[in-house]
Amino acid sequence: MPLPNALTTLRRPRLLVRAARFALADYDRGRDLRRVLRADPPHAAPRAVAVLLEQEGRADAARRRGDGTYDAARHVATLAALMAEARRLAAA
Repeated sequence: MPLPNALTTLRRPRLLVRAARFALADYDRGRDLRRVLRADPPHAAPRAVAVLLEQEGRADAARRRGDGTYDAARHVATLAALMAEARRLAAA
């Protein structure tokens, strides 16, 4: 699925999205993307969005399963990073 299509069809609980939007206000790419990805971030926004979409998908699957390893704070941080990188991609 192409990235813009994947982003527009993403559906998540309202509370999760609101928390991510709140976190987005303090998002700093240099600091937060490395932490969220647990690796050196890609320089290109399209690659960052693709990696974040994969990671967010795994987090959402764990949430839906009720998995004990699900980390809501990490999911919020991943969504905030995804929103920021999608904005960066749209601006390019």
